[in-house]
Amino acid sequence: MKLVEIRTYKLKPGCAERFVMAVQAALPLVRASGMDVVAFGRSDHEHESFYLIRAFAGREQLVTQQDAFYGSDAWRNGPRQGLVDSLDDYLNTLLWLPEDAVEAIRANNGLAV
Repeated sequence: MKLVEIRTYKLKPGCAERFVMAVQAALPLVRASGMDVVAFGRSDHEHESFYLIRAFAGREQLVTQQDAFYGSDAWRNGPRQGLVDSLDDYLNTLLWLPEDAVEAIRANNGLAV
């Protein structure tokens, strides 16, 4: 089983291009930190909404990896501001899924922006 975080982003009007550029800079940093990025993309039903799905071994790994990443100079001095400035709101949801379900999400929801 994997702990899956689904983060949805609601953007300020007209900020999609800036947000996408910030995420494109951030994703390599997120992966380099050891986090498993399962999928990222634009919502099919709302033009100004995006999602990021990550998988973790458990809650402890999620907290440890996210604390290290979001506290890093690479994040704080890198793409953080462009991403944050684009956001109207975001929501995190955590759920446990079997590994084959995580792989199905990965296979069917590529990292297309």
